[in-house]
Amino acid sequence: MPMIFKKEAKHKLVVFGDSLAQGFQNGGIYRTDINFPSFIARCFDPYPDFQQPVFTAQAGIPLNLEVLLRGLADEFGPKITYDEYPSALKHTFGTLKRIKKYWEGGFKDLSIPKTQPYHNQAIWGLAINDSWIVNEKNSREFIEQHKERYSIFGLLPEHAKFTTARLVLNPSLNPDLELRTQVDNVQALANDGGIENLIVCLGHNNALGAVINLNLTWSEEEDLDSFMAFRKHSIYRPEHFELEYRKLAERVKKIGARRVFVPTIPYPTIPPILRGVNSHFSANHLGYFDYYTRFWIWDEDFDPAKHPHLTKDEAIQIDFTIDEYNHIIRKIAREYGWHVVPIAKNVASMAKRRLGGELLRGYPEDFKAALKKNELTRHFINEQGEATLTTDFIRADKETGKVYKGGIFSLDGLHPTTIGYALMANNYRTVMQRAGVDFQKPLDWDTAISEDTLVTYPPALLAELKMALRFLSLGGNDAFLLAGRSIFGQLMNLFSEKRS
Repeated sequence: MPMIFKKEAKHKLVVFGDSLAQGFQNGGIYRTDINFPSFIARCFDPYPDFQQPVFTAQAGIPLNLEVLLRGLADEFGPKITYDEYPSALKHTFGTLKRIKKYWEGGFKDLSIPKTQPYHNQAIWGLAINDSWIVNEKNSREFIEQHKERYSIFGLLPEHAKFTTARLVLNPSLNPDLELRTQVDNVQALANDGGIENLIVCLGHNNALGAVINLNLTWSEEEDLDSFMAFRKHSIYRPEHFELEYRKLAERVKKIGARRVFVPTIPYPTIPPILRGVNSHFSANHLGYFDYYTRFWIWDEDFDPAKHPHLTKDEAIQIDFTIDEYNHIIRKIAREYGWHVVPIAKNVASMAKRRLGGELLRGYPEDFKAALKKNELTRHFINEQGEATLTTDFIRADKETGKVYKGGIFSLDGLHPTTIGYALMANNYRTVMQRAGVDFQKPLDWDTAISEDTLVTYPPALLAELKMALRFLSLGGNDAFLLAGRSIFGQLMNLFSEKRS
């Protein structure tokens, strides 16, 4: 049964979770001020004390693909010709080397003088049990025991996830706080005056490895207590998911927040991190595709005998597993008096390609009004007055430079755009309001749209998407693609729980 409170708690909004709660997009964590919790916090007046870590240095960690593409466009124009490839690669490697050195502490001490925990404790890449396993000490020890590589095969900061964990959990890098986990830090905030609204956004990474690694390797009991870098699975068995989620529920119960909000988990086969391909490249399609491969492998180039992929049956099996996860989430939420945010249903309703070109439901009216009001986004409103953003990989027109497809997911094909995060915030806000949260202001759609530079001012190179994807795959060389050594391949390795 939910606890009964007689006075207002000190902390209006506290969050812990994974990349979706942290605001990861375009391949890195960059601006935490435009994640979905920030849009929720802006609905309060006055604005509550809601502190988050800052990752704006070097345009984020491990890599902001939008910033990288803009830098290339500034240097080489809207198209990189074959004779410019060597210079463009040199420019890219120099940028990545600088990013890598910075986040390894090669330029400056990354610690800041702060002992009070952040209100947003989210860390990208964490699974359910990592919320009580991962701390600054074991993250630091892993980095020390696994030295960075410096080569074309190690362009990105390989320990980006563990560096992020250290800077979120113990930003001062104080030895006295090195054992604090997400749960410990949230409990410390609860002990310091209580928590009014707690968002627990976990569970996505318990299945995400299946689409990142393009295989189904089911969890074993030894995975449940191991450090995240050493797990062998790519997807949790439902019974293991329930076991871990119940452990989480007991820890959350002890925190004693007035209200707890948890999301359902979207199908990981919907985001364009996967490219669905049919055997005969059918123009019209409804339902699942025959194969799912890397989004940077173009349809006509795809060869199931050569390129990594999931089959239709495997994709369906992943989604059925997610259905079981969501049943577990709703069941446990009822038992503990939590409020469930139907994120899965809302993402599924936007999967236009899977739905044969139709959307299951329209976008919020105030969101559509904001799109129409902004001259940079009014082309997303069609003659019927409906918004045309979809879950496809983002595409820009060669002549106008404007985005004409996608808009929900960012350049890593997995995490939302700023507009996507605002739509998430709207879903949370609706459920929170029904649960009795008193918001003084509506969701700030105008800010969400204007801050979404990927959608409003897409990088010029997006107009030549196939060329841009090939470049980021180091020229589309199959040996690099298969080995996961391209820039995209290295990002996938960093997203994955397992150490490559």
